[in-house]
Amino acid sequence: MQLSLSFFREHRFKLLIASTLLFVLSFIWVGNATADDGTATARNGRLVTFHDRGSQKVILTHAKSVKEALNDADIATAAEDTVEPKLDTELVATDYAINIYRARPVVVVDGSVRQKIMTAAQTPSSIVESADVDALRDEDRTTTAANGDIITDGASTVLTIDRATEFTLQLYGKPTTAYTHETTVGEMLDQKGVKLAANDTVSVDQDTPITAGMTVAIWREGAQTATVEEPITFPVRQVLDVDQPIGHRSVQTPGVNGKKSVTYEITIVSGRETGRKAIQTVTLEQPKEQIEIIGAKPGNGLTKSKGAQQFTDSKGISHRETYYDLPMNVVMGACGGDTYTVRAADGAKVDKDGYILVAANLKNYPRCSIVETSMGPGKVYDTGGFAVKHPHGFDLATDWTNNDGR
Repeated sequence: MQLSLSFFREHRFKLLIASTLLFVLSFIWVGNATADDGTATARNGRLVTFHDRGSQKVILTHAKSVKEALNDADIATAAEDTVEPKLDTELVATDYAINIYRARPVVVVDGSVRQKIMTAAQTPSSIVESADVDALRDEDRTTTAANGDIITDGASTVLTIDRATEFTLQLYGKPTTAYTHETTVGEMLDQKGVKLAANDTVSVDQDTPITAGMTVAIWREGAQTATVEEPITFPVRQVLDVDQPIGHRSVQTPGVNGKKSVTYEITIVSGRETGRKAIQTVTLEQPKEQIEIIGAKPGNGLTKSKGAQQFTDSKGISHRETYYDLPMNVVMGACGGDTYTVRAADGAKVDKDGYILVAANLKNYPRCSIVETSMGPGKVYDTGGFAVKHPHGFDLATDWTNNDGR
């Protein structure tokens, strides 16, 4: 005990310095760990750049949403203006660019209707949606020009709608309301992709002019047919957002299914249908693309040291993730590509579009389908024996084993 007290008295100053240094280092480590989970951004603020009518304004703000950032920047917007990202978008990254599209006067001319509106919409279809007129159909046409009547409408843009002619197209017994800008029946059939067989009959001569309200009927001699309307699935375009964490998925613009009229030739044997074959397909309404925001911010992804892990995607599906390192050239042609590269940041093998090469159960995830992984968006190129035991498992192609850049 005497030795211990004597040692403490002799070295108490050194011990005090050492304990102080240890405390400071632990504080720095905690600070770094805190920065990694995003609170440093909240403490120090985030850089937001506003683009508004050709000018630029940059502020440092602690705002948690786009709307709050606009208030901090003292930038006012009207209800007709468009702000991207949307006003209720949560700010989670260190810097943002916010675009403001100001509403301007547009005169919409639809036949005898002439309507002046204020809108920030940029495309004809979205401008028409802002006006009190019928929505544009796929066959309608529009033209845009500067307004020549400044005294009446002021400085504005004029959007003129040229509506397609409405008529009835009766395919093999089923009437459908259709629209066209073509001048004759024959041109209309070509435009709509209607291919006539030798035993098909058209109710009017193909040189007959198209007129509003007319009926064009087509039937097939000596055959039993049925015409039904079927949906056309809307396409989905995914936009990667590095400000959102992996696993995030939100719909920016909802998709809308289209419609098509499909005519089937039906085979009847002993009074029972034994088969049917599609003989005619006409698109009635084109589908509208859905735009989805997919998080691509690096996070708690699969690593070589982990070997395997469970990852839950934005739809709540859990995937067992593993990795493999094999030459991938043999499977690249499956999705229209021929080469791949190794991503320098983490060693993942990616295609020309930046998707990680993934092996999966092809019944659940067909080749070339886009999937979410803990390392970012992937595309299914391959499969393996693991897929039987783990039907939702993903094997991610990496350069972690051979480290040869291939």
